[in-house]
Amino acid sequence: MALSFNRDFDPRYGEMIKVLRDVSRVTAPNPGPFTFHGTNTYLVGTRTLAVIDPGPESEEHLQALLHAIAGRPVSHILVSHTHLDHSPLAARLSQATGAKVYAEGPHRAARPFAGDTPLDGGADTAFRPDAQLFDGELIKGDDWQLRAILTPGHAANHAAFALEGTGTLFSADHVMGWSTTIVAPPDGSMADYMASLEKLIQRKDNLLLPAHGGPITDPANYMRGLREHRLAREAAILERLRQGDRTAEQIVRTIYRDTDPKMYPAAALSVLAHLEDLVGRKMVVSDGVLSIRGVFRPV
Repeated sequence: MALSFNRDFDPRYGEMIKVLRDVSRVTAPNPGPFTFHGTNTYLVGTRTLAVIDPGPESEEHLQALLHAIAGRPVSHILVSHTHLDHSPLAARLSQATGAKVYAEGPHRAARPFAGDTPLDGGADTAFRPDAQLFDGELIKGDDWQLRAILTPGHAANHAAFALEGTGTLFSADHVMGWSTTIVAPPDGSMADYMASLEKLIQRKDNLLLPAHGGPITDPANYMRGLREHRLAREAAILERLRQGDRTAEQIVRTIYRDTDPKMYPAAALSVLAHLEDLVGRKMVVSDGVLSIRGVFRPV
């Protein structure tokens, strides 16, 4: 199945855009190579609101959110994960609205740091939720219910949120329509990502609202395409190891040869995530250093 991305998206910064009957979007003005046009903050409900992913530390975005909230009570602020384009504004929005902040937990790596090169997006290590969310937990408002669906992979504490009774899932960074998701150790784990992707495929939602870019209207087929893409990438990495490449950096230069070299550091971390997974499945052996300069060999 060919994987087709949709990059047709108008962020309309500062405006509240109605997405569904009881869901609106305000996109933060933080465009970039990893954020596309910016982070989508979603407002759920009509009388009492939930805010999903407040976004980066931005006075402009805070004021846009308060304008969209328009004095309505906010009962919950939900954070999908602790990257700097998602969680930092939660504290100020909480102060302004009195709402509690809910998330899976503080930032943590998927495994111990081993000399990997962190991405520019970075981690919000200062973030602390007021309440911890558990897998399957139901969060209730006056006229809405959201269920926390834990989806580690892009980040160890990543969560998606299902709008009960609608077939709609706020997929955050786990599934995005404009690009594949960055899975970068030590924050990310490919094994976790693939397991979480399978978990979402089995849910059979009919609409995904991601944190970057526009809606995904055929989630099952799109996510199966993502799965096939990752498996094809895995096969290409194994072939490069058989051909004599030994590090993530070496592999990147071949299988990402059509990619802007500026993106090679991120691509190397993605390759490393696959190599970690392959080591865990005993298809590849390493010299013991799980990093982009570590040495890997096929079994």
